[in-house]
Order: sequence, then C-alpha cells, then structure tokens
Amino acid sequence: MSKRTILIVDDEAHVIRVLRLMLEREGYEVHSAADGFDALAKIAEKLPDVMVSDIQMDGMNGRDLCRTVRERYPDKLFPILVMTSMTASAEREWVRGLAKVEFLEKPLSPRQLVARLASHFAALPTQQETPDASAS
Repeated sequence: MSKRTILIVDDEAHVIRVLRLMLEREGYEVHSAADGFDALAKIAEKLPDVMVSDIQMDGMNGRDLCRTVRERYPDKLFPILVMTSMTASAEREWVRGLAKVEFLEKPLSPRQLVARLASHFAALPTQQETPDASAS
C-alpha cells in the first residue's frame, strides 16, 4: 500500500517544518505549500489524502482555499483540517456548506494532529485484495 499523502498549507515555514518532521516519522508522505495558490497547484499535480491548512495567510487565505478546493474537486472530498486560534462560533460560520472540513485549535500539537489522522484513516474501509481465481 502506498503512503498516505498529507498536504500542509501554512505561510510560516517553521510550522511546516515541525509538522513535516512528525508526520514523516509516522510514515506519511508530506507535501507543503506556502499559501492557497501554491496549494492549488500542488493539488492539481496530486490529490492529497488529507489537507491541513492555516486560515490566515497572505495571498489566498485558508477560507478561499477550502471553498476553491470544494468547487474544483466536488467528487474528491478528501478531509480538510483547518488550523485556527479563532474560537468564536461566528469565525467558524464560513464552513457551512463545505463538506468534510474540521477545525484544529492553535497552538496545534503535532501529536494531536497525528492522532486525528490515525483515527481518520482507521475509520476508512480497508481495501481487501481479491484472491486470484487462477491460483489453487
């Protein structure tokens, strides 16, 4: 089975470095993008299994990125985990109508992210190999 792919989108290089280190140690293939435009280019090359994005970024912010991803890939509803320190419910209203978008509280613990990803992938149906009919 190929490695699960995680796309991290954040304009702070140290956040990407820390998360990349932890996720690669856990066996994930990690791609990164510095803003929403960069993320869209990476997604066009290869759809991630999960995208983890900051909201507040220069260029295209996380809100616009999430909306654009769902518009461009309506049949590819990979989970999007959004990192934010904004806890007010009004700050979270923008996700209404966007499928499979969840919030992660900042400061984000890499262990928390690893646990969230592990539980997500564990909940997926396993793909069982079909036995070869010609083998006996």
